[in-house]
Amino acid sequence: MLDVVFARATLPKSGTLVLLMAEEAAPGALQLAADAATGGALSRGAKIAEFTGKAGQGVQLVAPAGELGRVALQGVGKLAEFSSLKAEEAGGTAVAGLMREEQAVIGGDGLTPLLAAHVGLGAALRRYRFDRYRTNEKAEDKPKLARLTVLTDDPAEARAAWARLRGVADGVFLARDLVSEPPNVLNPAEMADRCKELEKLGLKVEVFGPKDMAKLGFGALLGVAQGSVNEPRMVVMHWHGAASGHGKGKKAAAATPASAPVAFVGKGVTFDSGGISIKPAGGMEDMKWDMAGAGAVIGLMAALAGRKARVDAIGVVGLVENMPSGSAQRPGDVVTTASGQTVEIINTDAEGRMVLADILHYCQKTYEPRLMVNLATLTGAIIVALGHEYGGMFSNNDELAGHLFESGTASGERVWRMPMGEAYDKQLKSDIADMKHVTGRPGSAITAAQFIQRFVNGKPWAHLDIAGMAWSTKDTATVPKGATAYGVRLLDHMVASHYEV
Repeated sequence: MLDVVFARATLPKSGTLVLLMAEEAAPGALQLAADAATGGALSRGAKIAEFTGKAGQGVQLVAPAGELGRVALQGVGKLAEFSSLKAEEAGGTAVAGLMREEQAVIGGDGLTPLLAAHVGLGAALRRYRFDRYRTNEKAEDKPKLARLTVLTDDPAEARAAWARLRGVADGVFLARDLVSEPPNVLNPAEMADRCKELEKLGLKVEVFGPKDMAKLGFGALLGVAQGSVNEPRMVVMHWHGAASGHGKGKKAAAATPASAPVAFVGKGVTFDSGGISIKPAGGMEDMKWDMAGAGAVIGLMAALAGRKARVDAIGVVGLVENMPSGSAQRPGDVVTTASGQTVEIINTDAEGRMVLADILHYCQKTYEPRLMVNLATLTGAIIVALGHEYGGMFSNNDELAGHLFESGTASGERVWRMPMGEAYDKQLKSDIADMKHVTGRPGSAITAAQFIQRFVNGKPWAHLDIAGMAWSTKDTATVPKGATAYGVRLLDHMVASHYEV
C-alpha cells in the first residue's frame, strides 16, 4: 500500500507539491508561500490558464524554483460541496499524475484532518496495482510513487482518522486481489484458505466442505459444483466487535433485532463456464470475476476487523466452479434446496441464484441475523438496465433499502432500487417442482431477485446485483482499470452509519 503520512501545512523545500484549490477561492497561506517561492510564477500560470478551481482544472509548473521539482494547482470545485468523497477523488486524481515520482506532498488551505485522511484514502485506492504475474516488466513502466505526505493543521487527528480508513483500504485491496486472480490459481479451496488467513485479524473462520454441505442438505449449491473437479466450499466468517456474543456458530434464538448480528452473503463462482448451458467463447475469460460478490464480502469482513468495527457481523460465501462434464448438472434436473423447496433447473448458466439459495437459507436459520445483504454478479440484464453506473438493489425492507441508497451515494458505490412484486414471482411457477429458477428474458434481473427472496424467510434483506460494477474497463479517480471491490466501501459505510453500537 502507498505509505500515507500527515504533516503540518508548511511549504516543502523540495520534491513535488500539489495544491488543492476550491473554485474561485482566494489564495491561502500555503498557495501564497508557493507563489512567493516560485517568484510569482504560480499565480502567473494560473492566470494564463484561466484557472478558477473548478473540478478537473489544473496548472503545473516544472522546476519552478530552488529544489522544488514540480508545483501543481488542482481544482476541487465548490468548497461547500467538498465532501469526504470529493476529497478522495481529489487524492486519487492527484496520484494518477504522480506515478513517476517516488514521493510527493499534497495540501490545501482549510484541509481539515478528516478531509486530509480521505485525501489519503483516495490516493491509496488509486495507487493500487495487481502485478504479481508480470515477470518481465521494464522498470520505467512501473509506477514509483511509494510515499505521499498530506498537509493539514492537525496531523495527529488526521492520523487517527486514517487508522480507521486504512482498515477499509486493506479490505478493498483484498477484494481486488481476489477478483483479479486467475481461476487456475483461485479455485474454491484456495479462496477458502485465503479466508482462513483472516483469523490473524481477529475473525473466526469456519470452512465447510462437500460432506458438510451434503449433511446440511445443500442440493442447490452442490448441484452447481458437481461438474467440476474442484470441490466447493462454504466459508462463514464471524466478527464480534459489539461483544454481544451472537454469531458464534450457535443459533441466536434470544437475540433481539437490535442485538442480532448483521449478515453479508456472497456468490463465489470462481469460474463460470455456464456449465452444460455453456457460454460463448468470446469474453469467457472475464468469468474469473464471477466471484466478486464473495470477494466483496470477504473484503468487507477484513475491513470491519481491520478498523475494529463495533458491530457483530457474519459473512457467508458459497464457493464453487461451474463446469461442463459428464457429471455436470443438466437442464431439466430437479434439486432439493436446504430449505426443502424443490427447483427445476432450466439453464445451468443461472447458477449464482442456486448458490445463494442454500447459503442464505443457512444464514438466516443458523444466526437469525438482524438483516441480510447478498452480493452477486448475477445477471447481464442488470447491465442492460443500469449500465456500469449503479448496482441493482432489490429489497423487501424500505429502511434497509434507504440505508443502502444513502451509503451508496456517500461512498461513491451507488445503488438503484429495482421493483419487485407478485406478478414477477408468478413467473417462477414450474410444472414439476415447487419452482423453476429461470424465466424469460423480460425482467430477468427482477425474477432472479424474486427467486432469491424465497429463501430469506421474511428477514430484512437486500440483493445487490453487481454484474455491471465488479470490473472496470477504464481508470476512474479512485479505481484503476480492473477489479473494483465494489460493495466493500458501500457496506462498511452502511455499518458505520447505522449498525455500530
